[in-house]
Amino acid sequence: MTSSLIKAHIRATDKLRSLMTNEKGATAVEYGLLVALIAAVIVATVVLLGGKINGAFKTIEQAIK
Repeated sequence: MTSSLIKAHIRATDKLRSLMTNEKGATAVEYGLLVALIAAVIVATVVLLGGKINGAFKTIEQAIK
């Protein structure tokens, strides 16, 4: 009986170790956070520079007419 308990403990430990070393889920989360950070930077840039860029395009539009 002790032998079967030891074998079960070893199997459970191996399973836990394999779950802890699996990095596929962590990689997906890291990519998601990176995409969210890039999106936040783009939104902040558009908000901060939107009016200046719009004014530049209007100036160019009037110069072309």
